[in-house]
Amino acid sequence: MFGSAGHLYVYFTYGMHYCCNIVTGKRGDGSAVLIRAVEPLEGEEIMEKNRRKSGIEISNGPAKLCQALGIDKTFNGHDLSRSPLKLIYKEFLSNKKIIQTTRIGIRHGKEIPWRFYISGDPYVSRV
Repeated sequence: MFGSAGHLYVYFTYGMHYCCNIVTGKRGDGSAVLIRAVEPLEGEEIMEKNRRKSGIEISNGPAKLCQALGIDKTFNGHDLSRSPLKLIYKEFLSNKKIIQTTRIGIRHGKEIPWRFYISGDPYVSRV
């Protein structure tokens, strides 16, 4: 998480799940965004096989998406501008479509509005 922006920070939590963050700051800053869910645009068959689930259950949670995409500790520090896992920039969404709310799944800092998701997207983890 203290690496350069555009890299993946992967960690093991609760002794059973991987979660991933995209590093957003300068090297040494410790700044990243937890990826809580993704909507598959391609490769859904592989994700279903990895998860043994289908539909929104494939990737509607931080550990679920890591399992679906095969993300484990070997991806820690991965440069997201390179294969096999790439972050592709798309057109910006209207602010009307983006919901900002307080964080979930933590004990401290719940009141901080650092959770963002696309309104109405079925893949959002716990609305």
